[in-house]
This record gives sequence, C-alpha cells and structure tokens, in this order.
Amino acid sequence: MAPVVLTSRATGTLLFRGLLFAALLVFLFFPVYWMVATSFRPQNEVFVQFPTLFPHTPTLANFRRAWSQSDLPLYLRNSLITAGGSALLTTALASLAAYGFAKYRFFARKPLMYLMISAQMFPFAVILISIYSLLQVLDLLNTLTGLTIAYIVFALPAAIYILFSFFMRLPDELIEAARIDGAGDIRILTRIVLPLSWPALIAVGIYSFMWAWNDLLYSLTLITRDDSRTIGPGLLLAFFGEMQQDWAGAMAASILAALPAVVVFGILQSYFVQGLTAGAVKS
Repeated sequence: MAPVVLTSRATGTLLFRGLLFAALLVFLFFPVYWMVATSFRPQNEVFVQFPTLFPHTPTLANFRRAWSQSDLPLYLRNSLITAGGSALLTTALASLAAYGFAKYRFFARKPLMYLMISAQMFPFAVILISIYSLLQVLDLLNTLTGLTIAYIVFALPAAIYILFSFFMRLPDELIEAARIDGAGDIRILTRIVLPLSWPALIAVGIYSFMWAWNDLLYSLTLITRDDSRTIGPGLLLAFFGEMQQDWAGAMAASILAALPAVVVFGILQSYFVQGLTAGAVKS
C-alpha cells in the first residue's frame, strides 16, 4: 500500500485545526484548572503580583476551612432539596403536558405550546419580578418550597419541548392498541409511554437539576435567611464581603459543591445525550 503524502496545504490545514482545537481546550478548561490550583494555594500565594501556574507549597487547609468556616453541609442539603425537588416535579409536570400536546388533537394545540415555550425568551430578571410578587402573596418567600417552585417555572417550558419532540416519535399504534385493550390514559402514560421514554426523562431531569444547582440570581433574591440558603449565595456571602476576599477558600468550597453535580452528570451523561438527540427531530 502506497504511503499517504500530505501536501503543504493539507499540512497547513491540519496544523491550523490542531492549534484551533488546542486554543478551544485552553479556553474551556483553563478556568477549571485555575480554580483547582487556587484551592491548593496558601493565602500568601494567592494575592501576589505574578501568580504561578502551580502552587509552590500545596495545602489542604483551604478545604478544611471551607467545610468548617461556612455552613457548607447545610447549603448542600438545601441545594439537594431544591434542585432534586425541581427535577422531579419538572419531569412529572412536563411529562403530562408534553403527552397531551403530542398525542391529543385540540384547537390551537401547537400555538399554545409555542406560547408556553416563548417564556424562555424573557430574561431571567423579568420572570423573577413576577415570581417574587407571586411568592410574596402566597407567603412562600424565604422557603425552600418557594424556591423550588421558581425553578420549576423556568425549567418547565424547555422540558415540555424536549419531551414533546420525543413523544411525537412514539407510534400512535401502541396507544391505540392499549385503548382497545381497555387501558385508560393514565395507565397508557405510566405503563407504555414513560417506560419507553427513559432517555428523554433523564435528560429533562438532568437539565432541571443542573440549572437549579448552579443558580445564583433566584436563590440570592428569594432567600434571605441563612439557614435556607443554597450553594451559590451561601458560598458567596461566606467567603466574600466588604472586609474579606477569601479566594482560596471559595475555590475549595466550589470544588466540594460541584462534586454532586459532576457525579450525577457523569453517571447519566449517556442518557442525557441520547435523550436530547432523540428529541432533535422535526415534529
């Protein structure tokens, strides 16, 4: 077999693509590396004029301080409650709505669905104004329940569209056969549609969980009691203030706070990709 000879133009193209890919990797992963490196630096290596790429004297004191100085276990618990509750409730509500839009025919079905999805076009702060007023009337400010509802409001439109696209691909013959056998709508949904839709359900659950876990704006605005704070505002107020800037402790706490989300996504990432790609079809 004759060897492949690359022309100068082909070599230049490969070199350009390699450099572009390397630049993209640096752009994406260097902030993560810097966070990890800062978390192991002692305080005297953080506030220097010319910081080094690697800490000279690595230390675990920042992680011990992050765990003891702040109420990190409490913040993690609150985040798990709100993010987990939001993921479960969003998936359940989106399943019912998407099934109705996909498998029932009624007046203004698609315009109504597109109207619901259009809520995603509004900035977070605009939606937050309405949510704040609503929770104030319902006396749900400064509660984990109110924060969970706020997360559902934002995540639900995208979740409905993802599941709608997936449900549209399910054969109507399966549903008709179940109806002939005497199965009701709830039984068809729980016994036939949902078991066939695990990839899409997991994708919606991960999307809702990750958005709620990484949120700062909503949790900082709707929660002002320290015992109800979640990860974002809890760490922000614990390590940064008018008289303190503990970057090393904040980076260590951020790593500890990111671990649950990283573990969840790492375990379910294949289902997440499969659910999104399965719904990426024209309905």
